[in-house]
Amino acid sequence: GRTGRPRDRGGVRRIVNSPRVAVVGGGISGLAAALALGDRAPGARITVFDSADRIGGRIDTSPFAGVDHVDEGADAFLARVPEAVALATRVGLGDDLVSPEAVGAAVWHDGLHPIPDGLLLGVPGRIGPLARSGLLSWRGKARAALEPLLPRTSTDDDSIGAYVRARFGDEVHERLVDSLVGSIYAADTDSFSLVEVPQLAALARDNRSLLLAARRQRAAQGTATAASGPIFAAPRSGMSALTTATAGAFETAGGTIVTGASVESIEHSDDGFRLAVAGDGRADSPFAAVVFATPARATAAIVADVAPDAAALLARAETADVIMVTLHVGADQWPDRLRGMSGYLVPKPAQRWVTAASFGSQKWAHWRPPAGGEILRVSLGRDGVGVLHLSDDEVLRAVIDDLERHLGVAIEPLEVRITRWPGAFAQYRPHHRSWVGDVERALPAGMFVTGAGFGGIGIPACVRSGTAIAEQVHGQLTSLEE
Repeated sequence: GRTGRPRDRGGVRRIVNSPRVAVVGGGISGLAAALALGDRAPGARITVFDSADRIGGRIDTSPFAGVDHVDEGADAFLARVPEAVALATRVGLGDDLVSPEAVGAAVWHDGLHPIPDGLLLGVPGRIGPLARSGLLSWRGKARAALEPLLPRTSTDDDSIGAYVRARFGDEVHERLVDSLVGSIYAADTDSFSLVEVPQLAALARDNRSLLLAARRQRAAQGTATAASGPIFAAPRSGMSALTTATAGAFETAGGTIVTGASVESIEHSDDGFRLAVAGDGRADSPFAAVVFATPARATAAIVADVAPDAAALLARAETADVIMVTLHVGADQWPDRLRGMSGYLVPKPAQRWVTAASFGSQKWAHWRPPAGGEILRVSLGRDGVGVLHLSDDEVLRAVIDDLERHLGVAIEPLEVRITRWPGAFAQYRPHHRSWVGDVERALPAGMFVTGAGFGGIGIPACVRSGTAIAEQVHGQLTSLEE
């Protein structure tokens, strides 16, 4: 390696001893961390290990119904927060980003009801649209209308459900907030941390009345819409394009990615960390730092010997399993009354199996099948409701039965794709942030955790988490050098 004092090269300190860094997990968090660390520490030798035969983690895209790129997991990211858009631009996908069609969505409760105007993550910001909606009973509407008159509600419980029920009553929570937030996180919001949903947390922290605060924020957003652009975006060639391009940029900069490499354990000695990689023989390769971008329980098993206290905490993490069913529905089976919609959500009390359905080819113009018809993506599973025990035939029957119940359409799909995502969604229990802090303090110096289990669900949050960890690793390497 290089010798002498570090030199300032464009504001990035070059690590003179070329320390080795391992990133365990090749999902978006691990790839973002590896790329960011490579940018900040050009002298470091960084290796990403992933147990799968591909990179991307829970982001995957494949052909379906004659369309080359139909996502099997997330199909978009928030564009009004900077991290994912910035990463896409950094890896050459900025001009490839597209946005959903301007179509509305609905909530199913004894029929489809358009989502009322003026909501902010399900929180009402206007009484008028809520009063005109058939989604709530008159009793539920009257209870919601009292919200601006109530005194401030404590957030000490750190539960979305407890807070929203106290402000608006059960109907607004169950049919609006839990429907929207619960579908995003596959969560039971009665057991989900309020602090970990930043928009809701900010409303609750800074205001007495959520309705009045949501009204002000929605008005501000409306004024800024033209300048800020669409709410969501995605690469035209699917979300896998983002992970593939990020991996390509990392390798072009000198990084190494090893797939099919399952890290089984880690040891710590004077010369660094040694990884035992199944069938690979890298156990004797020392690393100055290791970043775990793996699910919390998987990380617990790896670090059990070197960090037993951290492993015990990590093993407590809870997740929700989901199944994504993609259907090609013939044009003759799709009624005109469902056109112009992006899909619908099902409130928890009304759910049998389906939690949400996306009318994908009405949401995304580039998903329209060449043979005609529609592409639907239907979600099953959430916190507290297991689905992985169902066979493929049982999954398909549950989906078709629920769609007929919700839409009044007996669907006979032309093509079906079933994607199973075990442990796909980390469940942030109340006071989740304290747990994260305990985990980080229990890890030895030089070991780090990042990803959806810790610092935020959603692609921008994962990119932010990975980038923040890269800063910490860079600081660690710099202190070692000095």
